[in-house]
Amino acid sequence: MRTSPALRAAALAAAVTVLLPITACSESGNKEGPDGPLAANAAEASSSGDLASQKLTWKPCPAPSAAQGGGQAPTPLPGGTSWECSFMRAPLDYAKPGGGTIELALIRARAKSQDKRIGSLIFNFGGPGASGVATLPAFGSDYDKLRARYDLVSFDPRGVGRSDGVECESDKQLDARFETDGTPDTSAEVDAFVKDTKTFAQACEKNSGKQLPYVGTTDAARDMDLMRQVLGDKKLYYFGISYGTELGGVYAHLFPKNVGRSVLDAVVDPTQDSEQSSLGQAKGFQLALDNFTQDCADRGDECKLPGSSSKEVEQGISELLTKLEKKPIEGLGSRRLTETLATTGIAAALYSKQTWSLLEQGLDEADGGNGALLLALADSLNGRSDNGQYDNSMAANTAINCADSKQRFTADQTEAKLPEFRSASKIFGNYLGWSLMACTGWPVQGTWNTPDVSAPGAAPILVIGNTGDPATPYEGAKAMADALGEGVGVKMTYEGQGHGAYNSGNACVQKEVGGYLLDGKVPAAGTVCK
Repeated sequence: MRTSPALRAAALAAAVTVLLPITACSESGNKEGPDGPLAANAAEASSSGDLASQKLTWKPCPAPSAAQGGGQAPTPLPGGTSWECSFMRAPLDYAKPGGGTIELALIRARAKSQDKRIGSLIFNFGGPGASGVATLPAFGSDYDKLRARYDLVSFDPRGVGRSDGVECESDKQLDARFETDGTPDTSAEVDAFVKDTKTFAQACEKNSGKQLPYVGTTDAARDMDLMRQVLGDKKLYYFGISYGTELGGVYAHLFPKNVGRSVLDAVVDPTQDSEQSSLGQAKGFQLALDNFTQDCADRGDECKLPGSSSKEVEQGISELLTKLEKKPIEGLGSRRLTETLATTGIAAALYSKQTWSLLEQGLDEADGGNGALLLALADSLNGRSDNGQYDNSMAANTAINCADSKQRFTADQTEAKLPEFRSASKIFGNYLGWSLMACTGWPVQGTWNTPDVSAPGAAPILVIGNTGDPATPYEGAKAMADALGEGVGVKMTYEGQGHGAYNSGNACVQKEVGGYLLDGKVPAAGTVCK
């Protein structure tokens, strides 16, 4: 989705990853990437330079690199099917296809039945900046029903993870960056915020300047069409989540006749520019917070937070943030919980209803002076492992967003828009309002104000909106379906909480999606699942 770096959806609707320990990879694993041992068996283009004819060599997947988030090598799926990894070569610059190439990291689990196999179902898990190579196996069991007739495939988009991941600041610098006040109130704080934003952009240019012009969504969409050909599919079968819905829409616009069965879940509104998107998120996260606080109030004494009504519970949260702005509290190790990190942690827990209990616990503990849990929640969204290493998702998120969006804001312009953001959300308004400056000083100009996703002549694309989605508000689903065009966008509604519908486990959603992807049965427009 087009979101501020602070609220990227990196592992999308899978915010429950905050419950899992993040194990650091070894030093050798950190260094393993496109030039490492796996790449020695990467796809080789034919002597004619036709990248569509390259052959992929699949091998057992190594442990994720530091840029992908670290951890252990993926374990087999239920039934014993192992994950396989490879690299695919793509043009660095599609305007000069005969020039240099980039290697894109891929992962797959083969279909259960090769006789009934339809093709490869390619996943993009959003962000932008989420590593598909790391995310797909982490949640592969959620999608295993679809492996009845598809190879499940995902990839690290260019600039992400092992696909020539964008590099900006060091771990130590990122720790300092996330401690910077993200909601400046004084001229000195504004100056520090602006300086930090520009310093980050300069570091990205210094360390990854050559690739920054080529990491946009249009390039990623072209990569997917090349991937389709290399995998041997006549059509692109696709499952896009969060920002992955925007990528899917752009693909459909560029290659309408190549669209196969496709699902867009947790849908980005393609008609909104970056400012409108951030404002929409402020409203979306406020709605999710309202639902959380109402749930707390409804449970009475069972809820650990003070307040007998939704408004009183929220007021307590607001007062806690005000205290943290004045005086941060103990967090993890030598790190302290600031107002900005606490707000990030609250946002992280609102991605899934399953993590509401963690949010309740974290707020209660912070009110008592212990900020460890809220800081851990913030780390999960910022891509920081428990050993202090950051993946590259934040750098990639900024690079991709800024390669796409033309909008650039000054501090004065941003301050003028803050009242509208505050009106949208007392808790998240300032936070998301200041995020408008994420691309200030960026060395690469953006491509569009809004992407074109019109796809006349494309096959039906199932577009699923979740009424309680905080990160991609429900209204985006209708906007996407309409923009795709009549007979193409088929809107479906899930009346639930959290970011995304399919992986909520809702039986109705999974039945409709499975019926379409596996059997070609397009749900009736306007279908509602509860």
